[in-house]
Amino acid sequence: MFLATAEAGDADMARRIERHRRERSRAWRTVEEPRQVVSTLRALVGTAETVVVDCVTLWVGNLQLHGESDERIFGEAEALVTLMAARPFDLTLVSNEVGEGVHPETAAGLRFRDLLGTVNQRLAAACDRVVLMVAGVPLTIKDQLGEDALRAGTSQAP
Repeated sequence: MFLATAEAGDADMARRIERHRRERSRAWRTVEEPRQVVSTLRALVGTAETVVVDCVTLWVGNLQLHGESDERIFGEAEALVTLMAARPFDLTLVSNEVGEGVHPETAAGLRFRDLLGTVNQRLAAACDRVVLMVAGVPLTIKDQLGEDALRAGTSQAP
């Protein structure tokens, strides 16, 4: 299952969304939902084994652009963390690291950078694995699954 959060606010974004639709394998069932990510994921429980959310960055931006408060956005992130803890399916979240880019000049840009940074931190804390992609190279930041397997393997007697 693929949960797409993009919203076509202009012609450029509409072209990007259409390109992503064409490039995505037909093996993936796609649901497009720009703001109600958590409730959409809840509705998928029992119908999907794996869900990819692409992407948290656009989801947070969509919430901000539609006038949601910081508290509401953080509440949505916490609701996602709660859903993740229930492990109803394998979940992959795609997001961007915007804090290492150009310093935003506008108040809205600064707010977005800080909101997304906090949401990313909260989600990463709840994830078993966190991978940062740099120039197409995956850098594993956190791998709780690998650490658990290593501990299980080293704690057993030969």
